[in-house]
Amino acid sequence: MLLLLFVYQLSIRAACGLSWPSDRIIIQVLDDSTDPAIMDLVQLECQRWASKGINIKYEIRENRVGYKAGALKEGMKHSYVKQCDYVAIMDADFQPQPDYLHKTIPYFVHNPQIGLVQGRWRFVNADECLMTRMQEMSLDYHFKVEQEVGSSTYAFFGFNGTAGIWRIAAINEAGGWKDRTTVEDMDLAVRASLKGWKFLYLGNVQVKSELPSTFKAFRFQQHRWSCGPANLFRKMTMEIVRNKKVTLWKKVYTLYSFFLVRKVVAHIVTFILYCLVIPATVFIPEVEIPKWAAIYIPCVITILNAFGTPRSVHLLVFWILFENVMSMNRTKATFIGLFETGGRVNEWVVTEKLGDVTKTKVPASNAKPAVNKKPRFARIGERLFVLELAVGTYLFVCACYDLAYGKNHFFIYLYAQAVTFFIMGFGYVGTIIPSS
Repeated sequence: MLLLLFVYQLSIRAACGLSWPSDRIIIQVLDDSTDPAIMDLVQLECQRWASKGINIKYEIRENRVGYKAGALKEGMKHSYVKQCDYVAIMDADFQPQPDYLHKTIPYFVHNPQIGLVQGRWRFVNADECLMTRMQEMSLDYHFKVEQEVGSSTYAFFGFNGTAGIWRIAAINEAGGWKDRTTVEDMDLAVRASLKGWKFLYLGNVQVKSELPSTFKAFRFQQHRWSCGPANLFRKMTMEIVRNKKVTLWKKVYTLYSFFLVRKVVAHIVTFILYCLVIPATVFIPEVEIPKWAAIYIPCVITILNAFGTPRSVHLLVFWILFENVMSMNRTKATFIGLFETGGRVNEWVVTEKLGDVTKTKVPASNAKPAVNKKPRFARIGERLFVLELAVGTYLFVCACYDLAYGKNHFFIYLYAQAVTFFIMGFGYVGTIIPSS
């Protein structure tokens, strides 16, 4: 309970601190909590700001149908929303700067074709642990390269779901929020783009946010971020092909570069090549993989990716090993999304964020009654990830065989990758929160 409260307090405080005429802004808090205690605390926080003259609305709904998309869709139905032309969307752990609206709204005013202005995420807890440093490297590349390219070349990119402002007319023309996948943000962006709306990414407008620092939370997030786009690709391919409002090159960019390469092929190739195929070649000496394909080209691409975060270049090797492990989870999620197999295609687990709880002493008045702790065996079991351990074992066997009989010295990489799989498989990565 305390974890969520700290995050909500930071977010609501930042939203209420936006520098904008008070009669021309409405702060809407969409609370999809299922815990009555948390709902009461968030409502009290909203009432506290309302007593200071802030125009803030606390909204809840009877169920969580559609998850975030359902909450956003319900939020747009309120009568006071009809007074508004734009909606800025911030997740519960995002904290915009006071001048956020002054830096973004003018672009809408001076260009009626713009439907979305996206800001950049700035991570307040990037230095919390090695796992958050790895995430920072991946996301910095996404913002500095992928979003910049999409914005400057085709005026299209995937909405990041938060830290952005939509023109409400663009949302309505695109058909509003839909919950057919777990990436309602990307879904809306693609549909709005097909209606002819332009998008603008502003790298200099940075919004404070928090990275998931527990491995369990990160795995759930990456499943959603990989499964959702693959499922959306499956559902929207023909709609994009048949669209007559956008150019052929924009269709090619959206289908090939945005979806196929970055959301599908990249994950699958990384996992199959570096975690399955190359290790398997140690058992078949007749198979030789050219060094340019196995080492040189991937190294160049990786180094270029890492330049997005210069301060972490020294962590490059750790980042490669970490990303290879995560490629397994992303590949699994991608196949689930493409073929809609299993019950996890529309799985939505809220990404747990810790806020300042790890640095803040809990007041005695908020102390919870003592509860029985889970058995030690149960706590250990929660931290075991079977797939990671299985692939780690496979790589370790391949490394041992290559050390004994191989000639290409692949065992150096294989041992390092196997150890990484074991570390993550036993849950020794990220911030460890004691289980109660």
